[in-house]
Amino acid sequence: MTGRPAGDGAGRRSGPAGPPDPRPVVAVVGRPNVGKSTLVNRIVGRREAIVEERPGVTRDRKILEADWAGREFLIVDTGGWVHQGDSLERQVSAQAARAVAGASAVLFVVDTTVGVTEQDARVAGMLRRAGIPTLVVANKVDGDSRDVDIWAFSRLGLGDPRPVSALHGRGTGDLLDDLVSVLPPAPGHTAGGADETPERGAPEVPSVAIVGRPNVGKSTLFNRLIGDERSVVHDLPGTTRDSVDTLVATPEGEIRFVDTAGMRRRAKEASGAEYYSLVRALQALDRSNLALLVIDATEGVTRQDQRLAERVDAAGSPLVVLLNKWDLLGAEARAAVTAAVHDQLGFLGYAPVLKVSARTGLGLHKLHPALRESLTASRRRVPTAELNRVIAEAQAAHRSPGGRILYATQGATDPPTVTLFATRAVPAPYLRFLERRIREHFGLGPTPLAFRVRRRAT
Repeated sequence: MTGRPAGDGAGRRSGPAGPPDPRPVVAVVGRPNVGKSTLVNRIVGRREAIVEERPGVTRDRKILEADWAGREFLIVDTGGWVHQGDSLERQVSAQAARAVAGASAVLFVVDTTVGVTEQDARVAGMLRRAGIPTLVVANKVDGDSRDVDIWAFSRLGLGDPRPVSALHGRGTGDLLDDLVSVLPPAPGHTAGGADETPERGAPEVPSVAIVGRPNVGKSTLFNRLIGDERSVVHDLPGTTRDSVDTLVATPEGEIRFVDTAGMRRRAKEASGAEYYSLVRALQALDRSNLALLVIDATEGVTRQDQRLAERVDAAGSPLVVLLNKWDLLGAEARAAVTAAVHDQLGFLGYAPVLKVSARTGLGLHKLHPALRESLTASRRRVPTAELNRVIAEAQAAHRSPGGRILYATQGATDPPTVTLFATRAVPAPYLRFLERRIREHFGLGPTPLAFRVRRRAT
């Protein structure tokens, strides 16, 4: 039993081009706090979904890869399904309903220690009407004494309940055996039992992490880009708790967009679900090829925006800065925000800055070309002989106050990384001078440039 985020190599495609993912989708649904995320973590084999002992932690749909007995499928963790509540709870419930609508099978999780509730009965009625193969998962059966309690769920009209303990793993193997048996046949499966070998060697799909402070419009932007109400959007800061991703077909090719939780503080200052949300966001950033830093233009560039920009820059990912809610600003405010970006984010001089509105779509037509240009620049290699000529000319014009550079070579891409062999350490200001010379000469474009200095005797 294995699993990984669909963003690591799978994910549901969105857009006019590209075939849909052929693997069946399994939606895990139920009312809040019955153990859905714990079950998902048990099925995929590691802690991917955030779990905390209070309801409402899971809000967006999270898609993960899983397999059992050689059968691969995608499993969707959803938020708690409620039929009454505030607007945020209704949006979370709508996400669960959308997951069921696109599923091949459903795991309906109930709490054996509580018994059948009115919410359980309502969800069961909707699942019966949907006509999708559904297994009732009677969770929290941690010992034999609880086995008899599961039969109360038979009156939900969805067949015999399956007793499990998602926390301890009890009964999950039998559950997965039953789940695989109700999934549609695998692609290429023939009546004689032979399977065709799937085609391999598809080009890598670039991953773009959408990062920013809470409530700057990241999820609205994500939904706009993928053309689907995939992430919950609400005016309550911190609505997104986990990283959510989708493949999008664009004129420049497929791109994987990853919506992350808002980063409001350092990891050591966070706790509970907020801590794990921050960890997931940082992991998504480190795995991604590019990043979109979303800034609320109506608030200007804050100290938190600066810290996030420094974190993205340190990750070495090409970056595009989006000034969101641009349509809400007047001429004077726009000039002030533009000046603030120049002054406070000057260390990101290589990064394109786009003025957009995620709500209306203003300026977003420039995003895909900017991403493609940044990705191309980050993978560029320069000739070694020409690189050394540029370094020699730079040293002739301004001698290094530190070690003399003997030789240089580009050792890596993503981002372009130049290894300098020098007699001793090279000061950071001189490295910035060399970066400007190299960037101007080779026209590297919108990508960071990294240096490694190795000492070598003359």
